[in-house]
Amino acid sequence: MLSTDLDEALTRLGYDSFRPGQREAIDTLLDVGRALLVAPTGGGKSLCYQLPALLLPGTTLVISPLIALMQDQVSALNARGVPATFFASTLSADDARERLAGLERGDYKLIYIAPERLTLPGFRERLRRLGCPLVAVDEAHCISEWGHDFRPEYGQLGELLREMQAPRILACTATATPIVRDEIINRLGLPADTPQLVRGFARPNLALRAAEIGGGRERAARVDAVLAETLFAPGAGRGSAIVYTPTRRLAEEEGARLAAAGWKATVYHAGLSADTRSTAQAAFTRGEAEIVCATNAFGMGIDRGDVRCVVHLGPPGSIEAYYQEVGRAGRDGSDAVGMMCWQQSDLPMRRRLLESPSSFEGTPNADVVEHKWNLFLELIRWADGAACRHDAILRYFGDEAETLHGCGRCDVCQALGNVDEVSSEEASLLARKLLSGVARVQNRYGLKQAVRLLRGETEDRLERDGLTQVATFGLLRERSEAWIQRALSRCVTAGWVGFSGDQHPVVRLTDDGVAVMRGQRIARWLPPSDAVASSSSSPKARGGRAARIAPDEEPLGPIEQLLFESLREVRLELAKSEGVPAYVIAHDRTLRELARMHPRDFDEMRAVPGFGERKLERYAQAFLKVLGR
Repeated sequence: MLSTDLDEALTRLGYDSFRPGQREAIDTLLDVGRALLVAPTGGGKSLCYQLPALLLPGTTLVISPLIALMQDQVSALNARGVPATFFASTLSADDARERLAGLERGDYKLIYIAPERLTLPGFRERLRRLGCPLVAVDEAHCISEWGHDFRPEYGQLGELLREMQAPRILACTATATPIVRDEIINRLGLPADTPQLVRGFARPNLALRAAEIGGGRERAARVDAVLAETLFAPGAGRGSAIVYTPTRRLAEEEGARLAAAGWKATVYHAGLSADTRSTAQAAFTRGEAEIVCATNAFGMGIDRGDVRCVVHLGPPGSIEAYYQEVGRAGRDGSDAVGMMCWQQSDLPMRRRLLESPSSFEGTPNADVVEHKWNLFLELIRWADGAACRHDAILRYFGDEAETLHGCGRCDVCQALGNVDEVSSEEASLLARKLLSGVARVQNRYGLKQAVRLLRGETEDRLERDGLTQVATFGLLRERSEAWIQRALSRCVTAGWVGFSGDQHPVVRLTDDGVAVMRGQRIARWLPPSDAVASSSSSPKARGGRAARIAPDEEPLGPIEQLLFESLREVRLELAKSEGVPAYVIAHDRTLRELARMHPRDFDEMRAVPGFGERKLERYAQAFLKVLGR
């Protein structure tokens, strides 16, 4: 395509220039014919299929589960003279027949279809006859059972794409980790080498914060403080706010509390009637409501630019869900705040929810429960972390190119910037002591033994290995067990401590951890407060289960990153050949450890997290081949 064609189409759609990554995505789609685009909510993904639709002959098909978003996009396109329409369950029979007739005549450049529409008799046959030059699958993470928002109706899209044989396919999503991206490609039937474009996750205008709170009174105080900081006062005209609540009851209570304080507040959750929800959303969209208190049922398709803060009164289910929701703040590019409140009691509550039969049709699936539990632990680990919150999220999504190396605006960066020289030296000394304890037990024991060693607690295995006689034994005996556990968790978050092994992971120091322990690198971290209660991290406080800390997420080196991508391609091919999701073969964590550890044979593969004997027998040879062994 000529640049003039692209520029003219861009102007017709009402834009002056491309956002970062948009031109690359469009060029890739037009040249290669397929692409998976991962960009955050509000990142301009729709342009990447709307603009090619204008340039290509025929009618482009867009599959989307969001009726409100379809309506908004169709209205915007029609307003600019681009013929477009949508098909969804909300249409009357007469409207549907009229639009089908227009479809047959070729009246539209784009048609938007809800996935459940594909089950209607004769509809898929019409699509096959249409000869679409491009099929775009929006919210593509909904096809993944291991994403945060699985939709069963998306399961038929792979078959549909095979039937249509469209020359170009674009899958779009706002939140997808590498393993979810691979499953999207697998389930859509796309080749393993389909370009995956991850762009735009950095939000430097968004000040991210997380706070562990003690109860409802502190939670209310934090909400009021953030609203005063960002909106100033009721009626000040400084923008709007979204307050996400974990329950419908809390949405009602918080909405009433804020309304009593003078705010124009409305409430939105799935327990309300459709008319009430529609009225609440319209009031917020038109600016009649300053604040909406809502469950996660609210937000899809909302594109209000002046949201100055998003507050979570409890943690959502994953980093993906959190970043999608908090990303609704500051879309106009101006400063905004994202605040998440959490409590230790959120862990057992989440576990009980995941294991509840109401979460499944029938008996809870143990693998799904464990996967969602680990997604939740990743979010809690992020919330309790002591490293830049933006960089941690960018690493989580694999967007290394946009890493900020300290955003300077999140609560962790702000706290680190306010640490005086004496406190900084004390924090570095504490880090070296903690890491010395890990060094003594690494590759033999888990974190629990490191805690006992540092606390000076006598234990048979420590005595047997002579570890009760080393200088590190009892080095932090003045600290509580809970404090040391929390501190070691932050060492993991900082990338200083990692894990090896599968069922019973043992700790190890990373290269960065060794450098910090030896004083060769500054320890930029925030030790836990001295007020950490010993009960807060006990297994009982976490619902009878000790939460296993996730592995380190230190960035891969250039060679390791290349190996990781090659290993992902092998995993995808294996998943396709066996007809199973990618996670069954190996998790991202396992592939990252393969790239880091570079095992030479089956024996060394056994030390890689996630490789038991069965997987070793079935898959090790394929991965060793990539590693050049």
